[in-house]
Amino acid sequence: MVNEYRKNIIRLVLDFVLSCKKIEGVNRISIIGSLISDKEKPKDVDLLVNISDDLDLTHLAKISRTLQGKSGGLTGGADVFLANNSNVYLGRTCIWKDCRPGVRMSCDAYNCGKRKYLHDDISVIKISSEIIENPPLVLYPELIRNVSVPEDVEEGLILELFKNAI
Repeated sequence: MVNEYRKNIIRLVLDFVLSCKKIEGVNRISIIGSLISDKEKPKDVDLLVNISDDLDLTHLAKISRTLQGKSGGLTGGADVFLANNSNVYLGRTCIWKDCRPGVRMSCDAYNCGKRKYLHDDISVIKISSEIIENPPLVLYPELIRNVSVPEDVEEGLILELFKNAI
């Protein structure tokens, strides 16, 4: 039986990758979380996006919020973690549509608004340098499998990405 939850989450990740790879300054997109396990219902999608230091995060954050909202509607969630091209962890994309200092009292970013749409809560959430340097599954700019990939990810995401690349 096809797991509809995983199928829908995989489709959302496909849409995210297809949108993000068009952004100049997005240099690598990887899956680092439980979606690439055989877990029937991963609690969320964890993506790692390597970006150039001068990338305006506005468009990437909007695409991330769309992914987060739609996956949340499926009772899941999503985190888009950011690293620079030197594989230094930067934080996550900001979840707020209006991102600037002082707008949200609940914002726990250390430098709220200093780099618009960067949620740099790096002492709260950390990604190991090993994961950043060698993510389990790189989807863009080239496919790199560092783990075995579940069949539904292979068919619903990887094969679809290659169809769209031709």
